[in-house]
Amino acid sequence: MQWWNRVLYKVRRFEYWPFSVFYFPVYFYFIWLIIRTRSFFFFTASNPRIEFGGMLGESKWDIFQMIPKELIPITRRFERGATKDEILKFMSASQVDFPVILKPDIGERGWMVEKICDPDQLALYLKKIKVRFLLQEYVDYPLELGIFYVRYPGEKKGFLTSIVRKGFLSIKGNGKMTVSELLKENPRALLQFDFESDFYKPVLETIPEKEEAVTIEAIGNHCRGTTFFDDHNEIDQDLEDAIDAIIQRVPEFHFGRIDLRTTTYEDLKAGKNFKIMELNGAGSEPGHIYQPGFPILKAYRDVIKHLNLLSKVSILNKEAGTPYYSFKEGMRKIRDIRRYNRHKML
Repeated sequence: MQWWNRVLYKVRRFEYWPFSVFYFPVYFYFIWLIIRTRSFFFFTASNPRIEFGGMLGESKWDIFQMIPKELIPITRRFERGATKDEILKFMSASQVDFPVILKPDIGERGWMVEKICDPDQLALYLKKIKVRFLLQEYVDYPLELGIFYVRYPGEKKGFLTSIVRKGFLSIKGNGKMTVSELLKENPRALLQFDFESDFYKPVLETIPEKEEAVTIEAIGNHCRGTTFFDDHNEIDQDLEDAIDAIIQRVPEFHFGRIDLRTTTYEDLKAGKNFKIMELNGAGSEPGHIYQPGFPILKAYRDVIKHLNLLSKVSILNKEAGTPYYSFKEGMRKIRDIRRYNRHKML
């Protein structure tokens, strides 16, 4: 694909637009919510137990401490500077084998989230990571979902507003071309895959057999080449009841997206064979809008709908006694986030 075709492909599909470009029209509605709530940081009351409501800069580790252990993979936080031996010792004691997932404790949009398959890749990751990070047991269930959940404060039950099913970046071999060559015929890979990443070099020059399917990227993030599919039609009473039963076990969680892996929708509805990979708060997006071909006007409608729900939840929590961050507190938090973002790239 020549460079101008790449540009045209990207321009025509808003799923590839920079965050600030796509969200520019939404900022005006956000300003209206600030006026309506009389607070720049109204969203901080949405999830009282999560720092900043989960909009930015929240610790994944702190959120995992709120979730019953049986609902999440084996997870451990490590400090910057942790050694390979220290991590291998933990894995051995916890009976966790490779592959594992490593991710920053504070991070977003798939930054430095990697599937680590052996001690050599582990050593490479440790050289690159400059902040606290989590090791997470790899969950090999085939279905990864992002499910948006809302529960109004004071209500007994919540409801689902969005489901996205994640299709991992993959190729099918022809017995002749390398993985790298096959990926370069895939527009999504050309726009989002890091061909220079040291983590993928061993597989890029391999030649898959004819019709052999190879999953290249096992991280279910849109910025990493994952395709998002709108599974809204899967929402029914059984699924709402199952997800509500799960989230009710997380204290004071009212608004956000639960990212999980499971075997099938049927098992998830039965409350079995699933693990929560992440729980995201006020900064969550309804991921279904990034399905290829999703109409942009519908996308804006759905984003605004969720911002309106966020404001309603926050107002109700405020009325129940959870204060919004003051302007001073909010700006201090934003400065901390900016300082962290500068530090993580050093």
